[in-house]
Amino acid sequence: MSKTETETPKTDWGRIAKDGTWDNNVVFAQSLALCPLLAVTGTATNGLGLGLASTFVLVMSGLMVSLLRGIITPEVRIPVFVLIIATLVTLVDLGMNAWMHDLHKVLGLFIPLIVTNCAILGRAESFASRNGVMASGFDGLMMGAGFTMVLVGLGAVREIIGSGTLFADASMLLGEGVHFLELTLIPDYRGFLLMILPPGGFIALGFLLAGKRLLDARQSTRMRLRAAPAAAEG
Repeated sequence: MSKTETETPKTDWGRIAKDGTWDNNVVFAQSLALCPLLAVTGTATNGLGLGLASTFVLVMSGLMVSLLRGIITPEVRIPVFVLIIATLVTLVDLGMNAWMHDLHKVLGLFIPLIVTNCAILGRAESFASRNGVMASGFDGLMMGAGFTMVLVGLGAVREIIGSGTLFADASMLLGEGVHFLELTLIPDYRGFLLMILPPGGFIALGFLLAGKRLLDARQSTRMRLRAAPAAAEG
């Protein structure tokens, strides 16, 4: 057997990172997890809390599915994946209730509902069950980072416009170590209630999606302009 036949495919870490955070982003590209996205992003703090919880589940489920993929038969793979994800979400739920009780009260039902996030099951099925442990863990980390980025971004936009603050009550929810995140950007601001309510979430998400499409279109145009001279010379 030749050397090329025994070599394992090289993992494209950059491609995995770009897919998770941008090209195949859970929200921007797949339009998944919109219910918790719109429900808990009244502040950036809530978005960060749910994002970190979801990232933990994505990483650990990817690692466990990849480790067990050799012994999980195709006939029962989906129930096993759901069981693994449900176990991890239960651990997160109990841990947050014990050590971050205030944040747990705010996020409420949306922590157990992480189990129903199609993105987590989808990554377990499409990536972790077909790739190595390190690549699967990194894929989960990048997918979680992309989801957290949107949660925090949407929460920040809604919080700033709605109440003039950023990461309000972060120290109360996440500990005194993050007190520096609490900012009052617009003093004596009366607030814009619409942005804190669910309709404000739809409006802000629409602008974020439009901004992402605009950036992608500009990037595509730049790539075509760069490729045109090379094609003409060839």
